[in-house]
Amino acid sequence: MTHRRVAVLGAGTMGHGIAYVAALAGCEVAITDARADALSQAREKIDGLLAGGLKRGKLTPADEAAVRGRIRLERVLRGAVATADVVIEAVIEDLVIKQQLFADVERAAPASALLASNTSSLSIADIASSMARPARLVGMHFFNPVHIMKLVEVVTHGRESGPAADRAVAFARELGKEPIVVKDSPGFASSRLGVVLGLEAMRMLEQGVASAEDIDKAMELGYNHPMGPLKLTDQVGLDVRLAIADYLHATLGKPQYEPPKILREKVKKGELGRKTGKGFYTWSD
Repeated sequence: MTHRRVAVLGAGTMGHGIAYVAALAGCEVAITDARADALSQAREKIDGLLAGGLKRGKLTPADEAAVRGRIRLERVLRGAVATADVVIEAVIEDLVIKQQLFADVERAAPASALLASNTSSLSIADIASSMARPARLVGMHFFNPVHIMKLVEVVTHGRESGPAADRAVAFARELGKEPIVVKDSPGFASSRLGVVLGLEAMRMLEQGVASAEDIDKAMELGYNHPMGPLKLTDQVGLDVRLAIADYLHATLGKPQYEPPKILREKVKKGELGRKTGKGFYTWSD
């Protein structure tokens, strides 16, 4: 089964990235967000990705025009999902909001549509608990920046969600991604491992073990990571990392997931990483 019509719920960093990749793969994409400014910003971000692709020779002018023509902005949820083959949610990491959203989506989207959450840590079973047919929902955890990162975590929550997971794996491959399948557990595979590394790097910085640059260089050159854990945290967003760490600490109860003071202080000051211009690094773009 191919998935040609895609609805993306949430026009933020992950939402516009998923929409861009889907349109690049030939899908007709509707992006919806209750905030009009988020939709206009998503269009600007996608225009920037297209311009970058043209500049690097990855896209032709015809490619750019085709991708632009496949993406539409929708203020109303029902209009975005009414004919969708796939619906991907990429809204704030708040369980209640996601539960309500999928209860609404289930009523508005075709009964045959694949429903997926891009959550990076929340339980898929908990999100699906608001639905009449919870087995329709799976996790599809993309990584930032979506157009570069190859991995997609497909998250199952029991045998009943197997058919939906198989479709999600196939769809991820249609987008040119490499899927892995993981069981629904706090943090899945990537967040559970990545958050531990990131928080320990923050503790080292807090303790004056080394500079942010040298801590990152240790992992980039010593372990062949493409990006160090502090720079990666700036890319993801310190507020996002804090929310995930708090959730994992509360659900798993392990000390390695307790957020360090430096992370809480930076979030409190509004130093959220690249999106605000400052986090563990200072960003000019």
